[in-house]
Amino acid sequence: MRVHTLDLHFQNTPGLIASYVIEGDDGLALIETGPGSTLTTLRSALHALGFAEKDVRHVLVTHIHLDHAGAAGWWAQQGAQVYCHANAARHLIDPVKLIASARMVYQEQMDALWGQMLPAPAERVTVLNDGDRLSLGGGAELIAWDTPGHARHHLAFLLGGSCFTGDVAGMRLLGTDYLSVTTAPPQFEPGPYIASVDRLAAAGLERLYLTHFGEVLDAAEHLARYGERLRQVHEAVRADLAAGQDAAAVRASHAAREHALATSLGITESDWQRLQMSNGTSMCADGIRLCLEKARS
Repeated sequence: MRVHTLDLHFQNTPGLIASYVIEGDDGLALIETGPGSTLTTLRSALHALGFAEKDVRHVLVTHIHLDHAGAAGWWAQQGAQVYCHANAARHLIDPVKLIASARMVYQEQMDALWGQMLPAPAERVTVLNDGDRLSLGGGAELIAWDTPGHARHHLAFLLGGSCFTGDVAGMRLLGTDYLSVTTAPPQFEPGPYIASVDRLAAAGLERLYLTHFGEVLDAAEHLARYGERLRQVHEAVRADLAAGQDAAAVRASHAAREHALATSLGITESDWQRLQMSNGTSMCADGIRLCLEKARS
């Protein structure tokens, strides 16, 4: 069973968004499609491995944020079966609301960042619930785990001692130690998020495959540190709000703390800018702040 990491070179930048191809006896499984804007890159990477689009039989998306599932509809239209969380299926079949919501946020940058998101034929979308299994042939199977916290419709996929984590294990640039906490609005919820990380930690995993970005071999250490990081950023923003900071001030405080931590762990300014492209501190601060404000209302 071979796993290939495909770098989608999001915004012509390496090491930000990965798709994974698993070679199974029952054809190829593609985990994470990336956005529509990187579909050409994904297809070229697939060809470079000696495969064609028709070889992809299964497409699994951890959640429907555009950087993870924007191209899922295209693959479904080619005949692949797309697998997702129960709360994600309707948005893959009819992405109009999802696209409209994203366009309100990204405005004139929407198309350049994310490209086109096509609807998936309903018969090509299969819901996976917690514990459901997908056979890849030869005795290998992927197991879906419901892992809310980053989003309520988030799945992680286990393959033996490995896990394809989506955003539940955060972002970590290859070769670096700084863990960037993925707390984008509107569904960040610290309790379920920490529980999801703890569940993965208790599984005794050997390796993680992060969408942002790449293979992690120190799975236990990564998950232990990431759970603590989740607690840290949540409590720090809580303190900002308790001190009377408004939204702009919270963003500035969160950015300053994270930049200082990243720098102390050896992150260069170039790498910091790469992190901002994929998991910006302003977006993450908003996610935590909105969650706390909702809890207080």
